[in-house]
Amino acid sequence: MPGQGDRGGIKEKPKNTKGTLLRILRYLLEFKWSILLLFLCSVLCNIGNLLGPKFAGRAIGVAEEGYQKGIGMIDMDKVLYYTILMLIIYVGSNLLTFIVSIRMSRIAKKIASNMRRDVFEKLMKLPVSYFDRNQAGDIISRVSYDIDVVSTSLSTDVIQILTSLITVVGSFVIMCTISMPLVLCMIFTIPASILFTKRMSRKTRPLYSKRSQAYGVMNGFTEEMFTGQKTILAYARENDISDRFREVNMAAATAYKNADGLGMTMGPTIGMISNFGLAAIGMGGAILYLYKIVGLEQISSFVLYSRKFSGPINEISNIINEILSALAASERVFSLIDQPEEAPDADNAEELTDCRGEVAASGISFGYLKDKTVLHNLNFRAESGQTIAIVGPTGAGKTTIINLLMRFYDVNDGKIYVDDKEYREYTRKSLRKNYAMVLQDTWLFQGSIYDNIAYGKEGATREEVVNAAKAAKIHNYIMTLPKGYNTIIYEDGGNISKGQKQLLTIARAMLYNTNMLILDEATSNVDTNTEIEVQKAIKRLMKGKTNFVIAHRLSTIRNADTILVVNNGDVIEQGNHDELMSRHGFYYNLYASQFS
Repeated sequence: MPGQGDRGGIKEKPKNTKGTLLRILRYLLEFKWSILLLFLCSVLCNIGNLLGPKFAGRAIGVAEEGYQKGIGMIDMDKVLYYTILMLIIYVGSNLLTFIVSIRMSRIAKKIASNMRRDVFEKLMKLPVSYFDRNQAGDIISRVSYDIDVVSTSLSTDVIQILTSLITVVGSFVIMCTISMPLVLCMIFTIPASILFTKRMSRKTRPLYSKRSQAYGVMNGFTEEMFTGQKTILAYARENDISDRFREVNMAAATAYKNADGLGMTMGPTIGMISNFGLAAIGMGGAILYLYKIVGLEQISSFVLYSRKFSGPINEISNIINEILSALAASERVFSLIDQPEEAPDADNAEELTDCRGEVAASGISFGYLKDKTVLHNLNFRAESGQTIAIVGPTGAGKTTIINLLMRFYDVNDGKIYVDDKEYREYTRKSLRKNYAMVLQDTWLFQGSIYDNIAYGKEGATREEVVNAAKAAKIHNYIMTLPKGYNTIIYEDGGNISKGQKQLLTIARAMLYNTNMLILDEATSNVDTNTEIEVQKAIKRLMKGKTNFVIAHRLSTIRNADTILVVNNGDVIEQGNHDELMSRHGFYYNLYASQFS
């Protein structure tokens, strides 16, 4: 498989803001009625907030009229009436705002859940080559961190932006009805704010994309180092790894600082522009008042509405960082969703049923990279019930043959036949279901031992699970555990030995009722005595099935019907053990080197 150096990462598509927003909108439309109701509630909140300054101005106006007649002539009942009315409206608006915020937060979490569902379903449809090319940490970062960023933005920003627009428009209209001369005093703040925000957005958006990518790299590095923690400790490389993490962490921190540092200047700058507008209103209002063009009621109302007008603009400028960050994160999520899926089955593909297990390869050539061929003109035939061993030095192409048999990759040239039919004429799923597989790298999930063994066979009975465990020589060990088969295995089998993990995966394969079996160094982690017993069990239980065995210890495949000797991507020798030994060729030397 491609090595670490071959990983090109997920290829990001060119930025398409419109397309990204439309895709986010599709998720929002799943809750359109709830969002519409919340939007209406927000409109009511804004209407209340817009009416508040009006009543405050009326109260001041009543006080001014009474003051002009004489301080004892102020109608305090009216002042108190408008004040109480203003408080009621503000309390009601704040209560509705609280309800809207809570509900929108729940909707955002559901949208995040739907996005994760879509991403995970997409991951299940991607080819194995995708996971070979990309770090698990970067993929996890997209599923967790990036979607969380989108969710946070949706929960706080969507309704706020919509309602802020209503507030801005409503405030501007009311200010125009109060005094057009005062509007002219602060009108310059609108184009100044828009131009500055647009200019800054162009600069900050690429920085947020780099920030998300830097976090993906850091998560990938962290996941990789945690996986190899024992190796790091064994070679005493803790300081070296810490230094490397410091570099990766600093790169992520620098990307964060560059994005947020520049983005954080937007809010204060827009606030400064708004304050210039407020100063202009104060100066202009004073002049207009002297000439009796406007009164105190108009000036006070206009000042309050100017704050209502500039407030949402300041808020939008402050949350523009979150919006740009969410756009960058959503682009990473959608770029994953847009990755090409595993090539579809042929239109006339059939289900592989009642498989006899006859497998043949004719003229196979294959390479993970276009300019690097791994296998050259591979030919072999496995009859039903035979055991085919594949041996050779490291990097010869043994595991690649298994990848091709399972259709994790498709051949570049040549054909593979199963039951005398080209294997691409079968559906992938039915082809793979006819193989049981035990790899050198074991995989166990967090759950009971029983569930791990029964994983490959839906509806397996306890008797079947126990029989498979006995055949794999793991039953006695399981029974020594406090809860037996109900014992919970931690993630990746961290609480049991590597050899026991291997035996559990062998038991899982034995339980799986297939006609073909793949063993990739399946006994590499068990002791010699157990290995002999497991080999006997495998031979007994897999009798009549076609077995493909990759082995480095050649003593384990002496009884194989056919041995394929692979070197540099070519099958250089082929035959049974005795035939190959009699030739005194590559296999003979390989075998002799293990017993010299």
